[in-house]
Amino acid sequence: MSSSRHSSGRSKHIARVIAQTTVDARLHADFEESGSSFDYSSSVKISGMASRDQQPKSDKVTTAFLHQIQKGKLVQSFGCLLALDEKTFKVIAYSENAPEMLTMVSHAVPSIGEDPRVGIGTDVRTIFSGTSAAALQKALGFREVSLFNPILVHCRASGKPFYAIVHRVTGGLIVDFEPVKPYENPMTAAGALQSYKLAAKAINRLQSLPSGSLERLCDTMVEEVFELTGYDRVMMYRFHDDDHGEVFSEITKPGLEPYLGLHYPATDIPQAARFLFMKNKVRIICDCHEKNVKVLQDEKLSFDLTLCGSTLRAPHSCHLEYMKNMNSIASLVMSIVVNEGDEEGDSSESAQLQKGKRLWGLVVCHNTAPRFVPFPLRYACEFLAQVFAIHVNKELELENQILEKNILRTQTLLCDMLMRDAPLGIVSQSPNIMDLLKCDGAALLYKNMIYKMGITPSDFQLHDIVSWLNEYHMDSTGLSTESLCDAGFPGAPALVDVVCGMAAARITSDCMLFWFRSHVAAEIRWGGAKHEPAEKDDCKKMHPRSSFNAFLGAIKTRSPPWKDYEMDAIHSLQLILRNAFKDSETVDSNMNSTLTRLNDLKIEGTEELEAVTNEMAHLIETATAPILAVDVDGQINGWNMKIAELTGLPVNESIGRDFLLLVEDSSVDKVKKMLYAALQGKEEKNIQFEIKTHGFRMDSGPISLVVNTCVSRDFRENITGVCFVAQDITRQKTVLDKFIRIEGDYKAIVQNPNPLMPPIFGTDEFGWCNEWNTAMAKVSGWDREKVMNKMLLGEVFGINSACCRLRNREAFINLGIVLNSAMTAQDSEKISFGFFSRSGKYVECLLCLSKKLDREGAVTGLFCFLQLASQELRQALHLQKLTEQTALKRLKLLAYIRRQTQNPLAGIIFSRKMMEETDIGEEQKKLLHVGAQCQNQLNKILDDTDLDCIIEGYLDLENAEFTLHLVLLASISQVMTRSNGKGIRIVNEVAEDIMFEPLYGDSLRLQQVLADFLSTSVDCMPDGGELGVAASLARDHLGESIQLVHLEFRITHSGGGVPQELLSQMFGDEADASEEGISLLVSRKLVKLMSGDVQYLNEEGKSTFIISVELAAAASKPRV
Repeated sequence: MSSSRHSSGRSKHIARVIAQTTVDARLHADFEESGSSFDYSSSVKISGMASRDQQPKSDKVTTAFLHQIQKGKLVQSFGCLLALDEKTFKVIAYSENAPEMLTMVSHAVPSIGEDPRVGIGTDVRTIFSGTSAAALQKALGFREVSLFNPILVHCRASGKPFYAIVHRVTGGLIVDFEPVKPYENPMTAAGALQSYKLAAKAINRLQSLPSGSLERLCDTMVEEVFELTGYDRVMMYRFHDDDHGEVFSEITKPGLEPYLGLHYPATDIPQAARFLFMKNKVRIICDCHEKNVKVLQDEKLSFDLTLCGSTLRAPHSCHLEYMKNMNSIASLVMSIVVNEGDEEGDSSESAQLQKGKRLWGLVVCHNTAPRFVPFPLRYACEFLAQVFAIHVNKELELENQILEKNILRTQTLLCDMLMRDAPLGIVSQSPNIMDLLKCDGAALLYKNMIYKMGITPSDFQLHDIVSWLNEYHMDSTGLSTESLCDAGFPGAPALVDVVCGMAAARITSDCMLFWFRSHVAAEIRWGGAKHEPAEKDDCKKMHPRSSFNAFLGAIKTRSPPWKDYEMDAIHSLQLILRNAFKDSETVDSNMNSTLTRLNDLKIEGTEELEAVTNEMAHLIETATAPILAVDVDGQINGWNMKIAELTGLPVNESIGRDFLLLVEDSSVDKVKKMLYAALQGKEEKNIQFEIKTHGFRMDSGPISLVVNTCVSRDFRENITGVCFVAQDITRQKTVLDKFIRIEGDYKAIVQNPNPLMPPIFGTDEFGWCNEWNTAMAKVSGWDREKVMNKMLLGEVFGINSACCRLRNREAFINLGIVLNSAMTAQDSEKISFGFFSRSGKYVECLLCLSKKLDREGAVTGLFCFLQLASQELRQALHLQKLTEQTALKRLKLLAYIRRQTQNPLAGIIFSRKMMEETDIGEEQKKLLHVGAQCQNQLNKILDDTDLDCIIEGYLDLENAEFTLHLVLLASISQVMTRSNGKGIRIVNEVAEDIMFEPLYGDSLRLQQVLADFLSTSVDCMPDGGELGVAASLARDHLGESIQLVHLEFRITHSGGGVPQELLSQMFGDEADASEEGISLLVSRKLVKLMSGDVQYLNEEGKSTFIISVELAAAASKPRV
């Protein structure tokens, strides 16, 4: 029932939003056309009438209105705006004040020959300092860019700090820049945590409030926002079901007239504006008199950028006039967004995930003078509003539960009356049908007799309503309307001052039930109404009083709407009454005899009793809460479907069983006491016990229930049994038990005074210190009580007045970066950390951070572990430092060698070129070519500054035509000096046709590989040995003109072979490789890049490197 009710309510809401948007557009168009002659009150009245007629003025008007709301091209002047291309970070739109604000260059006098620093096509990174540009670029590269807001940047020209607030739109990125005021402490990496501290007091107060009073919750919220922001007036606007609004709570500075109780039409806050409030949770207007700034867009863009999410977006002129008329110069608005559909039955996890969101209300702050609230404080306000919305959700759920429980109880009592005192008891006794739902009056038409209660139409008017219903709504079983005028009842104008709304339920052909409500205005009392004749309001102007008067005019023919759950209650009673009245029509047609028997009449006949019982049983069986009942002997006589589902015990097997036998042994005594009290007439609430499971549920363990007892009585008020309305808390209890166990383990470990425990401190997600164990207290000199619930950054660890003083500001910033990084990224590794203890001793240690996560994976804080610098740790740190210094020296040496090699290499190249121009023989030319190949190889190796590029396999190889002839000559020449010195003979066994085969690939890399394996072979050979080089070639045809060549080299050398350790290094099996091992590893990776591999074959007396590569070759020409 609840899901269908929610679906119906959602459909009605969507239809109302669409209709209201048309009305908003019409009002907007009238305002734009009329200018200063705009008559607000009459426009609202006419629009309201048109809204009910559902006749939109023009689709074009609505489209233009929505386009202006979404695609406005004005921003407020307290900041500036840039729109960037997502890929290039170049400006595609900017506000007119951006060039001057971001560069501090005056454009009043044009500068000759100097282009503006900010304009279309400007790279945003050139506007800010190096570190700022890097931070901005890093943030802009993330998908969820808004998570990094705000980004602190400094202008390159002026050094002035700004908050960059970024959000993504279709076609680019919008960046709002707000100047950091001189009195502000700029928000650093730890600033987000610091901003939450601003709202901590207010949050704690909200969380300490007892539930059950939405009014108290709202009063507390406006008081805290009033204190937090310093505005002259803070109001809580609440939206009603028909979208009109009400000032539900208010606090003002002395001297300001109150608006508490003010109701205003739905048009005062257009639906499009409400949609923007859902997207942009905090909205600020600094000065409504300040001239707005245009946004200039690149003319080449094929679409208009939307500024909906911009914090600088300019308000509409209609809203600005409203503010001026109520003497409000500045405002700050916070959205209160709650879950949609808070029915009791939708408490499951999946249902919660599927719930939509709706705008429940707004926290509105007004000021009589210009006021700017810095971003950190607005950030804190947004978080406070989110916490408040959670509490509103809880209050709404509680309110719905209470209402539905009262309705169910009233239905039960009314049904009991039907069984004891005949149908007329529901209007003659208490409770009666007026207690079923909120109304001003009710009536029963039964066999041409009318029984009235409260405020109702006259008998004559009631007969007119019945005739009208029989004529126009005969096919329906009932009717509900907020306005009889809108429903078309001819006699409605005469009833306006008495009743406006009606809900009717047809029981039989001559029996109907009616509920009536007076107009909304009858319930409204506004404490701010003016009564002095000299202070009359101008109703033509937009003003809260004008809104209120317009609202009163619009609702004088309307009652409060009928809720869906109220209509469900009417429908249920209607079904029960139909069965109860089924046979009563044949008993006696004379109403007088019925009235004389009013107190004695009993429901006679098993059919009537069965009908009523069936209806009640249906209500209980289909309830979403577990319900069971027992008689005075403790035997079960009621067991609904929900309790059967939870326990696995079917209904037919439960009836007649002893209830105590179904209860867990640990809960028997508690249930006995509860039953005894109930049978004595004492009803108890929130009793917790466990009940056994059966059948397929047996393995899941007992079910934990929290129950309220309801005593059942007969018509003589004798107790006949007890009904239990329960709530399943098994899951919550399991989680709570687990939490208690974990909490116990946590305290036993973390707070253990054992000297072996490391110093540990912790923080929650808002930066408050929530852990400080005994070891940490001993090291720091600060007791746990002195640091708990203080801000970790600033109060516990800081520079000046903190408990544990850090060495300098850089150390403070680094700690903030580490904490924030740990909150958002993976667990960090150990980092060096140090602070001064209370005694002034500098404590040097390693810091390791670990995230605390909840069951959904959200970060709830950090654990910070310190590893103190023992003698061994100091030695390890010293060794690490020496190793880093050695590595740095080697890097410098390598850079020096690489640089100094360039000059002599250039001299060798010059000498070779000079020799080539002389008259030399072919043999000398051949040697010069070999030298040139070796020089090119050396140049390529000197350019290899990133070995990871080769080892990871993403180096780009060249592709040029070559022959193996020169490659082999150059490779062999590089080892000739060493081979001749050892008396080693090198034999080239490569066939001539392979030597001169035209191939395509990276010849220099192949030459480097062959030279390296030849060099290793020579080094590992005994003196006087022989080294052979052989090659084989196979072709694969890839097409008519291209072939794939499989080339295999075999470098065979005598002796015991290459040491196993060096081979392991070549294959990457050892982390600490020698220079020779690294060289072989790189060569093997180069072979891999050529789609080949390296093998090493060790035989008796000789060993062989087998090097296979794949190259390309031109298809050979067919022989004739």
